[in-house]
Amino acid sequence: MSVVKELIRTEKTGEISFGNYELETKAKLDDFKFGGDIYKVKTCKDITKLEKNGLFVYESVPGTAVTGLCETAEGVKFTVEGATDAQITLELMDDAEYAININGEDAGVMKTGLGGKVTIGVELSEGEQSSVIVTKK
Repeated sequence: MSVVKELIRTEKTGEISFGNYELETKAKLDDFKFGGDIYKVKTCKDITKLEKNGLFVYESVPGTAVTGLCETAEGVKFTVEGATDAQITLELMDDAEYAININGEDAGVMKTGLGGKVTIGVELSEGEQSSVIVTKK
């Protein structure tokens, strides 16, 4: 996997990919239309953030590249790459429990509060990918 040079793109699989952790300065792309929704991405080496219809979806510190982001009623899955370990925050359903799986390993269960956010740590090394699957229990 590599960074998303165009900042955000659709995949033939019906998923989206976004983020470029190699950028020294922040770049953003507004009004990206996909699946009837409007996306906005901001990305650089320090942070990657994705919004859908003006609402928070994904944020990583430091910045990452995400491929194959797929959101369903049951949760979210994607593959992530970065230069170093990242803290990833996802917006999910309010007051729900989610099972976290990273690279096929059970990483526990997390409960969202009223804001519906879950924050997970993902160990990353440049050039290597990690798969993340977050499933509603």
